[in-house]
Formats: sequence, structure tokens, C-alpha cells
Amino acid sequence: MKSKSKLTNILSTLFLIVFLILVGPKSINAQEVEDEREFEYAANSDKGPRKWGQIKTEWAACNNGSSQSPIDMSNERVRIISRSEKRSYRAANATLKNRGHDIQIQWFGDAGSIFINGTEYPLRTAHWHSPSEHTINGRRYDMELHLVHLSTDPNVKNKIAVIGIFYKIGKHNQFLSKLMTHIRSMSDKKGEEKSLGMVDPEDIKIRSKRYYRYMGSLTVPPCTEGVIWTINKKVKTVSRDQVKLLREAVHDYAEENARPLQPKNNRDVYLYGPSNTN
Repeated sequence: MKSKSKLTNILSTLFLIVFLILVGPKSINAQEVEDEREFEYAANSDKGPRKWGQIKTEWAACNNGSSQSPIDMSNERVRIISRSEKRSYRAANATLKNRGHDIQIQWFGDAGSIFINGTEYPLRTAHWHSPSEHTINGRRYDMELHLVHLSTDPNVKNKIAVIGIFYKIGKHNQFLSKLMTHIRSMSDKKGEEKSLGMVDPEDIKIRSKRYYRYMGSLTVPPCTEGVIWTINKKVKTVSRDQVKLLREAVHDYAEENARPLQPKNNRDVYLYGPSNTN
């Protein structure tokens, strides 16, 4: 009886060894592949922007949504409104993270808010796209910063509000200059995080006397619609080296991480601010 039990144990051990040889390495390798990205920006890729809506069911809006972003804001179709809204920001603890497809700042605690039609949208994160995703009269800029705000009010239908800021090549950007060392240290390291300490969003110079407003979506999967977009009309400057660093820090497939323009589908675009201000 003991010999039979011993034989069974030996056979079980041999079976386990064979199983690990045949299956184990394949399974381990699949988990170790750090560059398994779910979406890409290359037009001819199977995971490119035209295919985003086919990759996952919950990403369907990327292909069949009717209010997708980014769009071109052509002056002949813009409605001008003489009004401005309150923006109030303050310093809060933040971290910098390489997400593989972009570099992102995340604030923890109260970093301030934007108020839209009486609703408060607290600031949560910021990230960069190069070249710009939105265009004005067909012009694409060298970089676009997105500041993502999220309402916690359960009665608010449109919970996401994003401010977009354009940059063209010129003088170096002072805010980015403070982050250069951190960004360089996390180059091509997806998931790498650095603590920034207290970061004041006001240092980004978010304010603009005139800005565009329209209803759109997130520009990355799942391409959620119902996003309130505010695009500053004033264009700021960034150095060529700073743009180059942001591109080199992310994975190769995202060096140009701008989604193609989406159909307007007769959406209204508004230009807010004093009518006599440039």
C-alpha cells in the first residue's frame, strides 16, 4: 500500500514538472511583458485610433460616439459670449507619473476648482499631448496640456471638465523647467512615479481672458462623452528641448500622442470672454 502511494506521489511530481516546462515559461513571460499596451497612436496599427472602439466593448464610443474629441474650432462657426467664469487654484501635494502613453501630474487633496454654470469641478490631474490634439482654423500647435477636473456632485450629469492649453515652440516653459529632471529620470519607464511635494496649479498660468467651450469626450479610451471642454485661446510657448523630452520619456508608440480630429456633427462651439480682448 505504501509503495502504491509512493508511486502515485512520484507520478504526480513528474506530471507537475512536465506541466511547468510546457506551460510555465509561456505564462510567466506573458506577465513579465511590461510593454503590453492596450492602445496606440500609429494610424496603421491594429491598436491605432481607428480601431480603439473595437478593442474593448466598453470602448465602443471611440468609434460610434457622436460627440467625440478633439475637434477643429473654426471661427466662422463660433458663437461669441461676453462672459467669464471663476477659476480658483491652490498648492497641493502632487506626484508625477509616466503612464506609458503620456506624462501625468496627479494632485492629492484640494488643488482648487473651476466653476461652470454654478457647478464646482475640482482639479485632479494634468497631462501633455504633442502635437496638440485640438486645432484652431486647421492649425495644430506643438503641444497641448490637459487639466482634468471631476465633479463629485451626484446630481451633475456631466461630471468631467477639461481645460486645454496650447503651446508653440519658443521660450522655455517655466513650469515644465521645474519638472525636467524628474521627467528625464523616468524616461521610457512605464509606471514610474516621483513625488513632487506641493505643486501650485497657478504656476502653469492657466488663466486666459478668452476661451472656447464645447461638449465632447475624453481623447483616449474609453472616449467617454459628456465632457465639458474649455480651450484657452491664448497660445503659450515651450522650448523644442522640452517637447523632445516629453516625447522621449513615453513609449515609442506614443511619441506623437495626439488623437486625430473627430467630426463636429453640428455641435455648437462658443467663444467666451470680453469681445474686445485678443
